[in-house]
Parts: sequence; C-alpha cells; structure tokens
Amino acid sequence: QVQLVESGGGSVQAGGSLRLSCAASRFTDNYMGWFRQAPGKEREGVAAILTRSGSTYYADSVKGRFTISKDNAKNTLYLQMNSLKPEDTAMYYCAAGWTYGSPWSDFTRYNYWGQGTQVTVSS
Repeated sequence: QVQLVESGGGSVQAGGSLRLSCAASRFTDNYMGWFRQAPGKEREGVAAILTRSGSTYYADSVKGRFTISKDNAKNTLYLQMNSLKPEDTAMYYCAAGWTYGSPWSDFTRYNYWGQGTQVTVSS
C-alpha cells in the first residue's frame, strides 16, 4: 500500500503560480504522476515522472508552464504550475503504482491516489 497526501492548492488569478506537493509513504517504481479532473470532465494526465531515471512527461496543454519534480529524501512529488489559466481549474490528484501496458496518462493504470487538492484560477 502507498499513501499519498496532496497539498498546495488554492485560488489564484490568471497568470499566477502555485506549487502542489504530494507526500508519499514511499515512491513506487516507474511512473508517478499528477492528474486533474474538472466538473463534468474525465480525469486527465497532467505530468508524470519516472522515479528511477527522473525522466518527465507532460500533457501538451501544460508543456512549458508546469514542471514535475521529486525529492527522494522526502518521498515528495511536486508540481510547479506557472502562467496559470482559467482552464487549469480542477481538482488535482497525485497518483502512483502505474502498471505496465499503457501510456503514463492513462489514469486507469494507477493503483494509488491521493484525496486531491483544488486549484481555482480566475480570469
């Protein structure tokens, strides 16, 4: 089992920044990632990181604005979000325990989820 606890969400104006944190009881092998879900929409992959190599992956909609990183000593995953837009408004979730056979962005392939943290961006 892996416990994930997100923090750092809030309300900001467009163009602002937030940094989300995900405290994990341990890192899992392969991908750990951030997903988001807006009301009435499917959960979508935002960014992921390979925990051993540190390679990072992003959704096209956030490339150049968001940065995923990790602190191995603290078992913590981060998502730095800059130049936020109203369309980034969503509940953001940390995910771990990816299973083989699908892209990192397939939310159905992750076994562990945090409770989510709300991000609201106003125009």
